[in-house]
Amino acid sequence: MPRTTQQAPATTAGAFVISRTQTSLLPDDVPLITQRPGGTMRTRTTTAALIAAGLLLTLTACGTEPEPDAKASTAPTTEATAEMVTEEPSPTPAAALQLGWSWEFESDTDDIEGAVTVLDYKQGIKSVGDAVEEAGTPGYEWAYVDMKTCSISGTFSATTEPWTLAYEDGSRAEPTSTTYEDFPKPEFPFETILTDGKCVRGKLVFPVPGDQRPTAVVYAPAGLDVPKEWTVPAK
Repeated sequence: MPRTTQQAPATTAGAFVISRTQTSLLPDDVPLITQRPGGTMRTRTTTAALIAAGLLLTLTACGTEPEPDAKASTAPTTEATAEMVTEEPSPTPAAALQLGWSWEFESDTDDIEGAVTVLDYKQGIKSVGDAVEEAGTPGYEWAYVDMKTCSISGTFSATTEPWTLAYEDGSRAEPTSTTYEDFPKPEFPFETILTDGKCVRGKLVFPVPGDQRPTAVVYAPAGLDVPKEWTVPAK
């Protein structure tokens, strides 16, 4: 009985796969199942076909699985694709300024240049107005920031809204919404329109906790990525 090798397309039947390389122990005159490339399966009824069909039926009926091939039993390797994530750089925090120092700015779109200066900070200011009533919390008193804003060129508005006092625990104090006749003068106006070469200076009053002292005066107008800070010295 001669040994022949027939190359045939791989055929999958349920969970069973007939390899592309098959070794036949049948006589040379026994034809096998063949398939024309690009065409439909063409079957010639032969002893080999019946034997193969019988083998598949027997395996299916008994629920027997073929022994796993050494290569097939190897768990598939999943290749993880590393995705490059590009993050926009965060603005670098600027070093805090000292009281009396100026911060100059300019706009790329409005042809505006200006300067902001924090001149002084005072706490424990006396007034007929009650800081406790303003804050709604016992132990509060009045403090002020002496500051100045100038237009070097262009026209813009200087307001009190961007200003806060920062504390070590992360809390913030906002300017008072009221004013009294005995508040320190001159008071910084709520809003001032500045033109070329013009400045506004005044004292902005805050209700603050009497047993604490802020660490910084913070200026954070809209459009400024990194707020500017002036360090408040300890007592």
